Amino acid sequence: MVSNRKKNFIASILQSVENIGNRLPDPVTIFIVLCFTIVFLSAIASVMGVSVTHPATQETIEAISILTPDGIRRIVSKAVTNFVSFPPLGTVLVAVLGFGVAEYTGFIAAILRQGVLIAPAQFITPVIVFIGVMSNLAADAGFVILPPLAALVFLSFGKHPLAGLAAAFAGVAGGFSANLLVNALDPLLAGMTQSGAQLIDPSYTVDATANYYFMAVSALLITVLGWWVTESIIAPRLGSYQPSETVSFSREKLTAVEKRGLRWAGYSLAALTGLLMALVLPPQGILRQPETFTIIPSPFLSGIIFIITFVFLIMGIAYGLGAGTIKTDKDAIQGMTSAMSGMGYYIVLAFFMAQFVAYFSWSNLGIIVAISGAELLQKTGLTGIPLLLGLIFFTGFINLFIGSASGKWAIMAPVFVPMLMLLGYAPELTQLVYRIGDSSTNMITPLLPYFPIIVAYGQKYDKNLGLGTLIAIMLPYSLAFLLGWSILFILWLFLGLPWGPAVSTYL
Repeated sequence: MVSNRKKNFIASILQSVENIGNRLPDPVTIFIVLCFTIVFLSAIASVMGVSVTHPATQETIEAISILTPDGIRRIVSKAVTNFVSFPPLGTVLVAVLGFGVAEYTGFIAAILRQGVLIAPAQFITPVIVFIGVMSNLAADAGFVILPPLAALVFLSFGKHPLAGLAAAFAGVAGGFSANLLVNALDPLLAGMTQSGAQLIDPSYTVDATANYYFMAVSALLITVLGWWVTESIIAPRLGSYQPSETVSFSREKLTAVEKRGLRWAGYSLAALTGLLMALVLPPQGILRQPETFTIIPSPFLSGIIFIITFVFLIMGIAYGLGAGTIKTDKDAIQGMTSAMSGMGYYIVLAFFMAQFVAYFSWSNLGIIVAISGAELLQKTGLTGIPLLLGLIFFTGFINLFIGSASGKWAIMAPVFVPMLMLLGYAPELTQLVYRIGDSSTNMITPLLPYFPIIVAYGQKYDKNLGLGTLIAIMLPYSLAFLLGWSILFILWLFLGLPWGPAVSTYL
């Protein structure tokens, strides 16, 4: 257990982070300021001739000024395109449609109330974190679906909903690389690692299972760490929650009509599950990849957000018909409309965040920062464990500026994979080190595309929730994951265990 003195110290630090963060302007204002900042920084960097050499292509990448006639025309002409093509926007809004109907009809509340009667409260937190870790099997769906559900689950157990939101977000974001199964990220990173390794050995190959053993154990580690942080630090700091008139949860037993609604929802789920199995499980299933008939990747996985939305929509309607909360089609439409009306703030924030991300990309400043940092780490002369830990922490730092896991690795793999190969380390080890650092700081960077939606979800329970509050809530998870994962890595290294099937530490 954490001593009172340590608890007070941790609470003091987190309160300072929250106070500083909340003194900042509204997140929308912050991104507006950042947009102007990037425009002017791009002009300064361009005038100064700032440039780097891309380690993979040897191409010279120069800072590009946006404060030029062409740049200004691009800002004006691409504003709408930037917004509508912002990846999380469509994902979030589509998911809200199905979830909104399920919540409006009372299906979500009913199933959670039923769960309260049978589920042991002491294991709710690890279950939430573990589901978050495993959700990366469904790509980014976990960011959108799980946090609001977790908040409601915690509320149903008399816990603070923001603690549930945080636990889910920590599992999804912090455990993004970990899983008990091979997911879509594994072959994506392995391909880039192989390209980097072939700069030294043209015949070298890297399998998608390269880090499987370590990442499977990591899924359990992240679950335990997320459980401990939630119960020992976050929940005590948040204290008790007093539901408002707009946010409440009934603990009464289900009525006969509510139970009938759940049965009808269960029947619809069984039918939908059978339909999906028929479309996915056959060797030449319609939702498999048309050319290779694989499941990873496949239309099934790329369309998982729509599938989950459709499932929630049908189950919500089935429940509503059974429980009598839906009379006509207008009731279902009203459920979608009500849910969408609550997304106004997120849509405004997403517009300005999309512009900032676009400007950052146009200016090349993100790539320049990443490559310059990699070159600086390379010049330190570190070797052995200090070098490997340095790469973990460096990746975590760069992740604050570039959110895409594959985007960063495309830049870093051609630098660090060959460098560590020349020191005798296997490319698979370098990839694993990168994944630890990349995942550990996901939940504390506002540049994570899904960070704004977590803010929006949290404001349902605390209208004053700002960036500072959310970062202060998530910071203990980030530090715990970074430290705990690093310790597991060092122990694994000393024990000489394989990182994946037939994958060792050294070449």
